[in-house]
Amino acid sequence: MDSNELNIQIERFKEDFDLIGNEVSKAFVGQKAIVENVSAAIIAGGNVLLEGLPGLGKTRLVKTLGKVLDLSFSRIQFTPDLMPADITGTDIISAAGGFEFQKGPVFSNIVLADEINRATPKTQSALLEAMQEKTVTVGKLTYELPKPFFVLATQNPIEMEGTYPLPEAQMDRFIIKLNVDFPSKEELKDIVLMTTANDEAEIKSVADANKIMQMGEAARQVPIAAPVLEYAIDLVSKTHPSNAQAPETVKKYVVYGSSPRGAQAIITMARIYALLDSRFNVAYDDINKAAFLALSHRLFLNFEAIAEGITSEAVLRTCIR
Repeated sequence: MDSNELNIQIERFKEDFDLIGNEVSKAFVGQKAIVENVSAAIIAGGNVLLEGLPGLGKTRLVKTLGKVLDLSFSRIQFTPDLMPADITGTDIISAAGGFEFQKGPVFSNIVLADEINRATPKTQSALLEAMQEKTVTVGKLTYELPKPFFVLATQNPIEMEGTYPLPEAQMDRFIIKLNVDFPSKEELKDIVLMTTANDEAEIKSVADANKIMQMGEAARQVPIAAPVLEYAIDLVSKTHPSNAQAPETVKKYVVYGSSPRGAQAIITMARIYALLDSRFNVAYDDINKAAFLALSHRLFLNFEAIAEGITSEAVLRTCIR
């Protein structure tokens, strides 16, 4: 591929990505970084954990993305009485007299797992296979999920009564974790005007499943130089307190560091950030940007860190040079 073709490919990727963001912004005010990172994660083929207080538009964002990307969408409200079959589906008696598999809401392109930490561990685990393998096994049969497939889960960071913290194995299935902050005064004004008027903007579909998968394939072709890859691997390795090169902060506050999936997530997201910055190569800054989103939920801090108010983001800053 010559330089002209390469530039055209990069510009096409950026144009398609900006088109998605601009259309989403018609129904979702502000939070540009959230929209960008969720869109990038969808293109990367990963699942996203959104953490924020109720009423900040997490559900609205996911629904809007479903319309903009012309993808099937389902919403699952997680509650303590939700059962695994309510998510995956179950065998029912058909009119012909045999058994027929009735698909559950997980059989959609985009699945919104609302307040995922309110369901029991058994129900939470029903999503594990879907998030990692893109399949659902019921009995002795395995069913393929539609492509592309993404889980965007939400959880409330402060209301923990009656919740079940996500196990480490499930947290590891999210490519990134995003904190949804309260909007600014100007954004709040725009939100009120948009949602209380009769003439909400009409959302158009500007991409489809094939376009998303094509963009993901284009991003995977972005090369990464050996020193940059080495930097990313070292960064992940330094999140483990047993590593001799780990900073003192890690050794003092971290119980377990990131899994290899953390390194995979960093590289995958960094490639997309490179294209959005009009480059066909991954830079150190791309790695750093991706690291905070891909590793913060993969570090498990000890009681001392929690007691002192130390966050995983603060620990990660000591790992980045």
